[in-house]
Parts: sequence; C-alpha cells; structure tokens
Amino acid sequence: MTRYFAILDGEPGAFGVSFPDCPGCVAMGEDENEAYENAIEALGEWVRDTMAEGDAPHPRRIEDLRRDPEVDATIAEGGIFLAVPLIIENGRPVKANISLDQGLLAAIDAAAKRSGLTRSAFLASAAREKIAASS
Repeated sequence: MTRYFAILDGEPGAFGVSFPDCPGCVAMGEDENEAYENAIEALGEWVRDTMAEGDAPHPRRIEDLRRDPEVDATIAEGGIFLAVPLIIENGRPVKANISLDQGLLAAIDAAAKRSGLTRSAFLASAAREKIAASS
C-alpha cells in the first residue's frame, strides 16, 4: 500500500494536515483523529485529480523529507509526521465474492442494520477504518 507522509499541526479545535509532496492538498479537523480521517480522503482526491491531469505524484521517503528545510521548519515548530494511506475511490462499485463464517455474516448484517447501512457500505466503512488504523 502506498503511503504519503504528511505533517499534522494545530491546537484543540483546529488541527491541520499538509502534504509536502502534494502542493495544495490539506485537511482540517477539530481533533487529531478527525484531521487524520479527512487527510485520507483529501489525499485520495488530490492524487486522483492529479493523475487525471497526466501527472503521477511520487511520495518522498521520510529521510528525504527531513532534509527539506521547509519540512524541517514545520517540524521544529511542533508539527509531527503522519503516514497517510493512499485510498483512491473512483465511485465505481464492483462485485466481490468473499467467504465469511455464517455467524460473522449475521453479526455484520445486524450491525449494518443498526447503523442504517447496507452490508456493502458497512464492510467498506470497516475496511477504511482498518486501513487507517494500520498506517
């Protein structure tokens, strides 16, 4: 999975995430978690749009970013690095045949119903959360 390094900074009520390798790609949130979740979405949209224009962005290694004077200054002012997974959604659903334990599937369906989601939407949401947590 491709990951981009971003910088999180701010204070309670106003956190921001910026991507040194993605000019203009930023995200905000009231807390660190919301800013991170918004950063995943912003990165996917930014890369999708950039690729549509014919450009192929390439994330730098963290070692290279640390040698960048602008990045170094932001970190010195209190910013922290985040590894943000690249998830490019294109709005085209595809069918996937998966096998699950019958009891697990029943629990998924019950949880989806309580959440007001379809099974597919529930599983997609759970997958996004798991990917974000593993980054």
